[in-house]
Amino acid sequence: MTGHEKRIVFTPNAKQEAFFNARSRYIAYGGARGGGKSWAMRMKLVLLALNYDGISILLLRRTLGELRENHILPLTRLLDGIAVYRESAKEFSFPNGARIKLGYCDSENDVLQYQGQAYEVIGMEEATHFTYYQFLCLTESNRISGAMSVPFCPRMYFTCNPGGVGNDWVKRLFVDRIYAENENPDDYTFIRSLVYDNDFLMKNDPLYVKALEALPEKRRAAMLYGDWNAFEGAFFPEFDPNVHVIRPFEIPADCVRFRALDYGLDMTACIW
Repeated sequence: MTGHEKRIVFTPNAKQEAFFNARSRYIAYGGARGGGKSWAMRMKLVLLALNYDGISILLLRRTLGELRENHILPLTRLLDGIAVYRESAKEFSFPNGARIKLGYCDSENDVLQYQGQAYEVIGMEEATHFTYYQFLCLTESNRISGAMSVPFCPRMYFTCNPGGVGNDWVKRLFVDRIYAENENPDDYTFIRSLVYDNDFLMKNDPLYVKALEALPEKRRAAMLYGDWNAFEGAFFPEFDPNVHVIRPFEIPADCVRFRALDYGLDMTACIW
């Protein structure tokens, strides 16, 4: 990439390259620690800003501290001489009219500040830290802004690990691929990445890999291998699909049947 005589040279690993090349409406990357998620998100959004005049991009973390450490500081160094950063607006402006705005949603309703705004691209870093309500609100702002001179299909990018308040909706859409009637399966792409896919980290920080391998069993399964059923705090932490899931079959007529009722907080469930 070039800009004002500055050149940035980088080499993504195979999983990061797949993330860069994906063209679905909703694209998620990750599943485990150390897969190079934040770097991939930053570089993808910078590539879009450099290649599409006038594009508006929103990059979000859940808290301001995370946003500053993971993106504002690295982007300030990366884009020095290429884009202008305005602290008051928390926005990088590019000579071609493109912009990358950085924001956060610390409380549930912080997401409402983006209502009425339009961004061709929205990136949600650590998507499992966001609630489903926040995700839905952001989809309303993922649309053409009117500043671009070429056709562009709006899309959203996500990075994620198992666990967190948003674990269920991220897992449903990108891992289990269970969709409601108004959701198109072709709109969702998940690129699973592990620390073992990150050649740079494997070579330069092997002690970090060892630290992941030394985690307690359940957390190791989630953070090292990206097992979405294993994260700590699950209601049924012992759940194992290899043990507790079977293929559908015709139930014999003489089987004893049971029915369980759970009134729940927001809806009633009755299960045979």
